[in-house]
Amino acid sequence: VVKIVYGSRRVRRAYRRTLMCIYCGKGNCFPMTDSISQSVGQSMYNFQSALNQGGSSLADFIDRHYISKWRGDALHHAMAIRTTFVNALHGYCAENGLLNMERTSICPVTDPLAHDIEHLPSIAYKGHTYVTTHSMIYAKFLACFNRRIPGVFVDSPNIRLELESPTGEQRRKYLIDFSQMDIEVRRNRGISLDAYFNDTTGVQAILREDFEKALSFFEGMVVRAVTAVAEHNAEDLSCLGVDLEVPSTPFPRFRKDEAQSRLGKSDLEKRIGRTVKGQFFWITGLLRENYDLVYPYLRPDGSTNALSNATSENVYNYDLCMQSRDAKSGTYGDAYEVLSGAIREWLFEPIVERLLDNRIISVRPVFENGNIANIDDLGSYGAFLSAVHAKDAEGYPVFPETFGGGIGIERALFALTNGPVVTKVDDITLFGKNPDSHPIYLF
Repeated sequence: VVKIVYGSRRVRRAYRRTLMCIYCGKGNCFPMTDSISQSVGQSMYNFQSALNQGGSSLADFIDRHYISKWRGDALHHAMAIRTTFVNALHGYCAENGLLNMERTSICPVTDPLAHDIEHLPSIAYKGHTYVTTHSMIYAKFLACFNRRIPGVFVDSPNIRLELESPTGEQRRKYLIDFSQMDIEVRRNRGISLDAYFNDTTGVQAILREDFEKALSFFEGMVVRAVTAVAEHNAEDLSCLGVDLEVPSTPFPRFRKDEAQSRLGKSDLEKRIGRTVKGQFFWITGLLRENYDLVYPYLRPDGSTNALSNATSENVYNYDLCMQSRDAKSGTYGDAYEVLSGAIREWLFEPIVERLLDNRIISVRPVFENGNIANIDDLGSYGAFLSAVHAKDAEGYPVFPETFGGGIGIERALFALTNGPVVTKVDDITLFGKNPDSHPIYLF
């Protein structure tokens, strides 16, 4: 008899055995059917059979892992905190002049991400293939083309099929379907390609100034949201066994290179958090996504400074980390990265080279009479790169100079509330799809 443990390898093996015996007897085989409903029904039958092997039932599983959570106090308190937190984020963005934009759930191109995921879900519609949104990063850039728009914000959809923990460990923080407050702000510096190449000192001075503006903007946003939660949700925090410090600015900062040399590369956020007396801090200069600015990078002769040689000094991005505080002991919990952002690459030539260096595209686009001669070799990036290449009537690029970031709502809420009551992200979500918890998602 297989003991059914929620999210354990045993329940997954039992579930997979039902797949083997029902279909071909060879492996993890799925039904070939024209009906999605029948496919889902068969999968549910397999899962229910796996539960039955352990002496349990579907009703027991749903009651234990869904209904009891929905009816419990912890989720109620978490939802109350979330409501205050999200409303404060929206209010801060609007009061700073940013404009709200619509959600983009499917598109031909989305954030390629620097870390591994299982695969990118796709949807065929009207003879074209669309992918589900990893993040709205490219949509944010395009939304800032209009110079009258100072910036945008959106509570965006994010679907990232994170790999299951290879060791079966409950990593506590991952969701494959989550909300992110995405923000992008125009810089309007007018830095040309000529200045990029020939005025390195002047450009670096501007970038450092804008970097400070970016961190200040997001620190103000966090202070606003934390203040609102501290004022309006004191009882909810108390019931979850945590409290919340309204931070002073600027937050502590740690350059990735220096921090790694001192503390080691693994679990850097947690290691730094143990040295910080506070709930909020920055890690800066992390070489990661293709759109996060590295400068200087492209040379006038078309060659590039190897990304492998980039240091935190010339990588203009930032991670905001948060950690909870136990209400009784005053000790801090594990720190988690909750916001990633950067000054963005803004010139066509470096943007293309970064995409090539990150192996997101394999060839440079060739423009001929308004068309891309090799568009078929660019995959989903053809239309996007055509927009990046666009110029106004005077011949100046229209692609915006921006800084921005995205704060994961569920991750931030978990980071601030984990403690004696909240132990994993599932505890603060109604329908959280944690890859380390569920062998199958029922809701």
